[in-house]
Amino acid sequence: MTEAARQAAADLAKSRVMRGQPVLDGLVALLDLERIEENIFRGVSPSDSPVRVFGGQVAGQALVAAGRTVPAERKVHSLHAYFIRPGDPSIPIVYEVDRIRDGRSFTTRRVIAVQRGKAIFALSASFHHVEPGAEHAEPMPDVPPPDALPSRMESMKAYADRLGPIATMPRPIDIRYVTDPPWELRGRRDNEARNQVWMRADGTLPDDELLHVCVLAYASDMTLLDSVLVRHGVYWGFDQVLGASLDHALWFHRPFRADEWFLYDSVSPTASGARGLATGRFFAQDGTLIATVVQEGLLRIVEDES
Repeated sequence: MTEAARQAAADLAKSRVMRGQPVLDGLVALLDLERIEENIFRGVSPSDSPVRVFGGQVAGQALVAAGRTVPAERKVHSLHAYFIRPGDPSIPIVYEVDRIRDGRSFTTRRVIAVQRGKAIFALSASFHHVEPGAEHAEPMPDVPPPDALPSRMESMKAYADRLGPIATMPRPIDIRYVTDPPWELRGRRDNEARNQVWMRADGTLPDDELLHVCVLAYASDMTLLDSVLVRHGVYWGFDQVLGASLDHALWFHRPFRADEWFLYDSVSPTASGARGLATGRFFAQDGTLIATVVQEGLLRIVEDES
């Protein structure tokens, strides 16, 4: 992290601002990694982080590290990642980039995130020199526009005392639920395993295409497993749910801006063996399919005997 970025993050921590441009600037600062060596970078976590590093943060930072070793004309089109150990937000994370291949059309990078000498996260990313080809895409579902829906913070206001930090921590992503929020469907086991939200960076981002991709990667880990939880009528903070992201894959199909609204439509085709699988599609507000995600998460649901 550069000195300017470090100061921006420190100012955000002191301000206790809940949303808007200052919070988004804090995320941009977190993604502005410090370059230690040619292929080694260092990042930090927010000072108000929970007990472990948010998975979307380490994925976004690792993608930044990979992207800074690739020519700007080559755009990231996919990433595949494994969450190996919980990250400690109180100490920096070192990102080691391995330049696997630089071909005529594709570039491949592997990134290992390290704390205390051990890998906590591994990412492989592929970059492609844009070229013409076949075009088709699924249409966007018919949903209400984001301006007609309350923000996530507004939706959670009545539950703030129960949820604590989940409801009150600063969030750089504006989230608006299209489907009923999972905390309002608790106790029912006949819910559809689906979750739809509008999202956008809560402010204006610089014109840096890699940054927009990394912000979407960050956001992709925020509500994806809700599609698993809602099917079983439980939710973080309300019920005894122990969970963590296990692996994560993203494919980027078309250019987009992460500070403009996009629909995140996710479903869970299956859950078994204390693991739940979720898939998601991202659509720009004009209906363009911009990205696809798949994640498996660890979900241990402790039944309430009472």
